[in-house]
Amino acid sequence: MGCGVSKSDQFHKGSRKAVTTIRSAVLIQRWYRQYIARTEMKRRYTWHIFQSIEYSGEQAQIKLYNFLGYLMDNFTPASNERNLISHIFRENEVCRDAEWERYFCYKNIEVPEIYSGPHLTFPLTVEQAVGLVEAFRNKKQLHSRYVLQLLLETWRQLRMLPNINRISTCQSKEITICGDLHGQLDDLLLIFYKNDMPSLENPYVFNGDFVDRGKDSIEILLILFSFLLVYPSEVHLNRGNHEDHIINLRYGFTKEVLTKYKLHGKRILKLLQKIFSWLPLATVIDQKVLVLHGGISDTTDLAILARVDRHNYVSALRPPKKRHQSSAGMSIDSDMDLDTSCRHKSFLRQNSLAFLKPINRQSFQNRSLQDFSDRLKVSAVEEVEISGRRRSILDKDINPPENERTAAASSESLNSLTVVDEWKQILDLLWSDPMTQDGCVPNEVRGGGCYWGPDVTEDFLNRHNLQLIIRSHECKQEGYEFCHNRKVLTLFSASNYYDVGSNRGAYVKLGPDLVPYLIQYQASSMIRELTVRQSAGRTERSALKVLREQVFAHKSDLLCAIKRFDRNNTGLVCVSDWASAVESVMHLGLPWRMLRSQLVPGKIHGGMIDYHEWFNELAIKGVNADHIDQSLLETLYRHRSTLETIFRIVDYDNSGFISIEDFQQTWKLLSVYLKMEITDDTIADLIVTIDRNQDGSIDIEEFMEAFRLTDKKSRLERGRSMFMGTATDLTKLDGDPNI
Repeated sequence: MGCGVSKSDQFHKGSRKAVTTIRSAVLIQRWYRQYIARTEMKRRYTWHIFQSIEYSGEQAQIKLYNFLGYLMDNFTPASNERNLISHIFRENEVCRDAEWERYFCYKNIEVPEIYSGPHLTFPLTVEQAVGLVEAFRNKKQLHSRYVLQLLLETWRQLRMLPNINRISTCQSKEITICGDLHGQLDDLLLIFYKNDMPSLENPYVFNGDFVDRGKDSIEILLILFSFLLVYPSEVHLNRGNHEDHIINLRYGFTKEVLTKYKLHGKRILKLLQKIFSWLPLATVIDQKVLVLHGGISDTTDLAILARVDRHNYVSALRPPKKRHQSSAGMSIDSDMDLDTSCRHKSFLRQNSLAFLKPINRQSFQNRSLQDFSDRLKVSAVEEVEISGRRRSILDKDINPPENERTAAASSESLNSLTVVDEWKQILDLLWSDPMTQDGCVPNEVRGGGCYWGPDVTEDFLNRHNLQLIIRSHECKQEGYEFCHNRKVLTLFSASNYYDVGSNRGAYVKLGPDLVPYLIQYQASSMIRELTVRQSAGRTERSALKVLREQVFAHKSDLLCAIKRFDRNNTGLVCVSDWASAVESVMHLGLPWRMLRSQLVPGKIHGGMIDYHEWFNELAIKGVNADHIDQSLLETLYRHRSTLETIFRIVDYDNSGFISIEDFQQTWKLLSVYLKMEITDDTIADLIVTIDRNQDGSIDIEEFMEAFRLTDKKSRLERGRSMFMGTATDLTKLDGDPNI
């Protein structure tokens, strides 16, 4: 017999090889599935970190504004604290347009010969609008004279427009709709490059949130306004929730304008407030597609929105003011909340900052403005009764017949109810978000507007004979997202919003068939140089950096929570206890065990976390700050954005400086808002630390940079980051019965 290999041996060898191949394939498949699962988990928690911190900032800003409004209505008119903040509540002044135009007059502003930027003449031409785009592309700045002139012409144009624009498509003309731009000029330039600039054959709808967060907000406004003036029937602008001077205080637009236009910035901002209030609220395309910024609620009515006096709502965060005649015959403003029947506010405002009467915090600082508005309605309904109870005190000198008083009070009550209802309509339109569940509930995440479900969408579309809602307001990773059975389209046009590579931008084109055709893009050239893995890694690191800032800004609370698990005071806790403690303080719903290696690298001893070593890796350090209480520094860092917002409110002349006395009053406001005690000695220590040149004033920018979170390995700077909102600890204040 030969020595060859039998068929049986060949079969077994082939079988073993096949088994090995199958096992390898299974291992590769298992590895790939785990890799995809981990990647998806990272994507989700990265996105959750970004959105949680973004929305907490909006919620904090609304709470702060409600709080300051409460102070305005309950403090003595002559109090120092009230005087500091009163100017932000005087934005609804009734004044003739001619008087405003004299205030905004640009004719006395000379353009120097050395000015190399674009020159404008009016009426504006297409060439000038295109030239403005090119000038801004080349980083040139428009002179303040031309800025004021352009804004004045825009204001006149907007005053002729209805609340809801109604436009049509045709066979040769598609309409392009853009979402949030948020001051990112690169995105607008890319849209114009891909889709061409506005023209008679290329109409656009820009759906709000043109400003804030990005560094080129004023340039975006000037470009959009210039094309609006050239093509008033082809360019349509909807108002967003960031077209609001109160929001601009926190998110950078106010600071941007004052930095770029130091001499005339205050007038520019005031004129922009007027322009924002005159922006249309929505656009309807072919009677079938509704384009609005935020969303709807179960009470949204286009008939009501079509007839409101939109310019009265300079800030959508608060109902407009109405005018009363004082005893001296002078016209004065009064807010239409708390007690609309009281014509003598000084009767109610007997409380100073030091002696606040106990109140229910829900009356002014609820999570939702919707809840806050309920109090307004109750006050209006009870107005007649309140007027009767106080008649003997308030109307001693003037005593009209009983039937006239009752009729007047009833009329005033109806008017107040109408205003509050209109305000809630606008608030929902600018601030609401869709949800997957049926129903309509207050939007507690943002603090304003509501969440509405598919049933609300269906009912709204049926009532108004519509087929699609296009809205913006939310950043989406792909730049867009359909929901509610594809009857709601969210559109977001600011790419790389959270960080380079975090999301795409998108715009949509609608033809006569009204079928959305979506175009996606990313404006940063850096994206093209990164692999998918590199891009995802960069975004994750950025999110973790922001998360570490938030975690370490809550050091004291975290220490208390962790020590509950370390009953023997060993300085060590297991990973699961650490994760539970962190979640109990942060309330972010994140996979903390998975994030442990990024947040607490190298601090594991036998499976236990040395939390003292963890905290010592990071400290809040400032110039000569060693003598200042560490918990105060944590509070300062944690509420850094809220404090900066108060500073910018107190800095009523927009100089960038506040006096020592105003600095002290600012801290008193913050201490009442946060329900914490800050002594005069502590404030004096801060003044010594900040006012290094001892000139008797505080530079706001120097103050905000004096204390910052520093890492021994890397520096965690906020800079112009959009994540300037206070964290979720503010929600702890909601249940407090007293301030």
